[in-house]
Amino acid sequence: MPHAIVVNEIGGPNVMVWRDVERRALKGGEVRVQQEAAGLNFIDVYFRNGTYKAPHLPFVPGKEGAGVVVELGPDVHALSVGDRVAYCGVDGAYCEEVVVRADQCLTLPDGIDTQTAAAMMLKGMTAEYLLRQTFTVGPGHTVLIHAAAGGVGLIAGQWARHLGARVIGTAGGPEKCALALEHGYDHVIDYKSEDFVAAVRDLTDGQKCDVVYDSVGRDTFPNSLDCLKRRGLFVSFGQSSGKIPGFDIGILNQKGSLFMTRPSLNGYTATRAELEQSAAALFDVVASGAVSIRIQQTFPLAQAADAHRALESRRTTGASILTI
Repeated sequence: MPHAIVVNEIGGPNVMVWRDVERRALKGGEVRVQQEAAGLNFIDVYFRNGTYKAPHLPFVPGKEGAGVVVELGPDVHALSVGDRVAYCGVDGAYCEEVVVRADQCLTLPDGIDTQTAAAMMLKGMTAEYLLRQTFTVGPGHTVLIHAAAGGVGLIAGQWARHLGARVIGTAGGPEKCALALEHGYDHVIDYKSEDFVAAVRDLTDGQKCDVVYDSVGRDTFPNSLDCLKRRGLFVSFGQSSGKIPGFDIGILNQKGSLFMTRPSLNGYTATRAELEQSAAALFDVVASGAVSIRIQQTFPLAQAADAHRALESRRTTGASILTI
């Protein structure tokens, strides 16, 4: 029987238990993947601690991983046993084996190994929809990305620079700022020692930014709105510091007829065609060298609780994976 991390009750990292789980028979259109790595993401924390409601208890956390197809269910024709695949947005990644619908699997191109894939699919496709769809970043744009040294931040900084934008980031501490500067950012503001609103104003000669990408939430709102040009866009795609509190929507008018959106990856990859297009764009920028994927931390899957503690305490940078 395969082993997995199982959450029996909502709570802190200690509620995650390493134990064996039943191997169920495959249904039509499903494949079994022998995992080699799973991604570590804040969405895993949100489901574990109850910020997002889990569909049932107990459950196996995790939303992204990569490995090798070891079994095909009925009516699977596009994949073969032995194919290297990755996926994201699929429940149950913290397991030695995972059952995935074939239409949710993405075949890995040569040159991208399974550990790199596990580190980049959810974060990289998030960067893709943020920069190419939620707001179409291009030459002449100035963008602000909070958590610049995080998993999405390091990918988004490189990709935004590749698209021709001027890229400003925020990070906590000199080491994280230095790391972000190595990954495409023109300027990185240390929010622990600087007022990021004043710094953005100074860096842009008062012109401010076309778009702000914010995965932090409570700690950066509403100050992020003061970093935007008139009719600029505020994109809230995470809440690592807590939820943005309720506010009067009139503040968007007062601060310059601003726009605000709360997107998610599922909203941009709901169809197979959308999923393939997003993944293809990610594979292209990684293969070309425009975006490099740096795995900063690895943890054995059985030690997922330690990984969550490190993530929640902001002791991680870039991408982290759970090895299997």
